[in-house]
Amino acid sequence: MRALQVDEPLTRMEAVRRLVFLALLISSCLAEKNLMEPQGKSSCGSHLGEIQKALILNLNANENCTWTIERSENKTIRLIFSHFQLDPGAKCEVENIQVYDGASTEMPLLGKICSKVDYVPVFESSSNSLTFQISTSSSEVQRSAFVFYYYFSPEKRIDNCGGYLDAFGGSFTSPNYPKPHPEFAYCVWHIQVDKGYKINLNFKEIFLEIDDNCRFDFVAVYDGPSTNSGLLAQVCGRIAPTFQSSSNTLTVALSTDYANSYRGFSASYTPIYEKEVNTSLSCSSDQMTVIISKSYLESLHYNENNLQLNDPLCRPRVSNVLEFSIPLNECGTIKQVKDHTITHTNIITITNSSNSAVITRQKHFQIILKCEMENNSTVEIMYITEDDIIKNITALGKYNISMAFYESESFSNPLLSSPYYVDLNQTLFVQVSLHVLDPNLVVFLDTCTASPTSDLAPPTYDLINSGCSKDDTCKIYPLSGHYGRFQFSAFKFLRRLGSVYLQCKVLICESNDTQSRCNQGCVSRRRRDISSYKWKTESIIGPIRLKTHHTASSNSEFQNQVHAEESQQAQPFSSLQILSFMVLALNVVIVAAMLVRHFRNHGTECKYQKLQNY
Repeated sequence: MRALQVDEPLTRMEAVRRLVFLALLISSCLAEKNLMEPQGKSSCGSHLGEIQKALILNLNANENCTWTIERSENKTIRLIFSHFQLDPGAKCEVENIQVYDGASTEMPLLGKICSKVDYVPVFESSSNSLTFQISTSSSEVQRSAFVFYYYFSPEKRIDNCGGYLDAFGGSFTSPNYPKPHPEFAYCVWHIQVDKGYKINLNFKEIFLEIDDNCRFDFVAVYDGPSTNSGLLAQVCGRIAPTFQSSSNTLTVALSTDYANSYRGFSASYTPIYEKEVNTSLSCSSDQMTVIISKSYLESLHYNENNLQLNDPLCRPRVSNVLEFSIPLNECGTIKQVKDHTITHTNIITITNSSNSAVITRQKHFQIILKCEMENNSTVEIMYITEDDIIKNITALGKYNISMAFYESESFSNPLLSSPYYVDLNQTLFVQVSLHVLDPNLVVFLDTCTASPTSDLAPPTYDLINSGCSKDDTCKIYPLSGHYGRFQFSAFKFLRRLGSVYLQCKVLICESNDTQSRCNQGCVSRRRRDISSYKWKTESIIGPIRLKTHHTASSNSEFQNQVHAEESQQAQPFSSLQILSFMVLALNVVIVAAMLVRHFRNHGTECKYQKLQNY
């Protein structure tokens, strides 16, 4: 070993600090080493009492194993099967993973997983306990599952964590981006564009913890409207992938654990056309969107500079197509109300590009745009006139209605997390919103019904019926433009889980129609002579879930585990780990020699000394 020259003496305090640091470093590395050593196959079932835990489960054939998660915590459990491998040839009835909402398999079933599941299964309990059971067939194949669970408080919301994205294109990021993402986050973004389009999703950056199977922190992209849709990919590490949907919906989920937080991700999405179309029209509650192919215009010897709306100041966005986004109350759009129908009309005309005001050698071209709102649907009609040839294009849609819970009766801060966890008798504030620009429409709450299931199956309970409160705690707020509002006290259904879904049927009327159904208010018994509404639609929200009421443990701090506990059991040391231990050992030897030399020759000049080999 090379001789070491010491330039100046070490103080005792600095020597102690170095020794303490080295002791902590050695202790940390040894603890990690112990956890990383192989520990054999996981036991078949157990009782789990930690507040968070990661398990790698290796199963044999013909096993039936049950794990129960239970702890005296006033919190909810989130259970994630981020990676699993089951017998692909076994039927789901024979080989599966079943998850129950409680401390035994006698509790209600939350869901079943088998090899044919094409998504990342995530479950949430309604109490402080949860059970999962794994059954295997007689086939001798390799089976494994990585299971991660943690307790969390639903009341603690994470900003910018998921939401609904329905603009024609846009961007979104993980919470805190570009700073490190939060721990224990599960965020879901639902993306939807107009029918007839696909979605191109481009990640400018993904910077998450690296793992071959993306078990710890990951982004999951689903080809559809929910996290139960087909999985396009489950990704992690540092990459910048691109995905394309097969329809007009796409879902993105971010899941993180308790260690190694990095930047997260930044993404953008754009609609792309399923097929080349000359023209298309889509209508929503607040605008009409017109698409015109540039190649189609060029075939008629026109370009975007020749097109104009009723208001020539409203111009299209130009790419490989022309896109007019026309607000229903701007750009010269004309509104007409007749009987039960409201119609918004605008016209795209062609300005003459020739210098002559007398003749033209170009075809006369005009597009008449009409969006008709009728009852509970939006009827889209486009008339294209081209040398007396009329083309009709129609489509159907619904009013843009949303329903959300709010923190207080000011209705200023919506609660975006789902489920919404509440206490019994807690006052809940609900708002139904109509997303239109027309100021002359009002929303009336006709019926609001509660059910323990999302399909509104029996039993059901009416909070509002025919505009009348049917519950002693329900208070309906007066008509307020585009908003229908009410409050009630939280309850649960007997002999059911603590989940409640709400469905509200709303009527939409002209505000200046004093004889409309909206202005009649509560009508306990319908009379034939009451004026009808103009339009009708409905919205569903839920679930509401009850908080648990168990005594919290006196020690609420995490019993921190070293990351990758039990998840890397069978992996050997890498060359980088071996090198790290060699460098650490060398540093210990060097510092020890320096201290020995210093204390032996205190007050004298430092000299060269040969270090012994160990």
